[in-house]
Amino acid sequence: MNKNDEFYMREALVEAKKALEKDEVPIGAIVVVDDKIVGRGHNEREESHLISRHAEIIAIEDAEKRLNTKILDNASIYVTIEPCPMCAYAIMEAHIKKLVYGAIDEKRGAISTLDIYNKKLGSKVLYYGKIIEGECSNLLKEFFKNKR
Repeated sequence: MNKNDEFYMREALVEAKKALEKDEVPIGAIVVVDDKIVGRGHNEREESHLISRHAEIIAIEDAEKRLNTKILDNASIYVTIEPCPMCAYAIMEAHIKKLVYGAIDEKRGAISTLDIYNKKLGSKVLYYGKIIEGECSNLLKEFFKNKR
């Protein structure tokens, strides 16, 4: 963990709150290169009616467009919850070097449930979680509590 990880996770939380305002599952992501935010995203599944509109995918696409490249090998991605398998694989395919996440997803998390970044896949993604985990998980818990 570096000194900026909490700062950047708080920026991902800003994105998650944008999703919450749209009644989307409050997950946010940002992509950082050279200490600059180059991509932002939050869940847009309900709004777009597309299952692939996860925060991570949107943030990666935003960074790719801004940097005019599909290879983000100097990038870090910050996500408020552990990525699902689709997003974890997209992170790997974009060659993002570091993933930092807030809350653990014990049901669908690609790292905790599938160990997706194992060496068999040739993954070079460095990852760690539980950065401001309480704030990230509480936002999700409150959203689902209010849905029930």
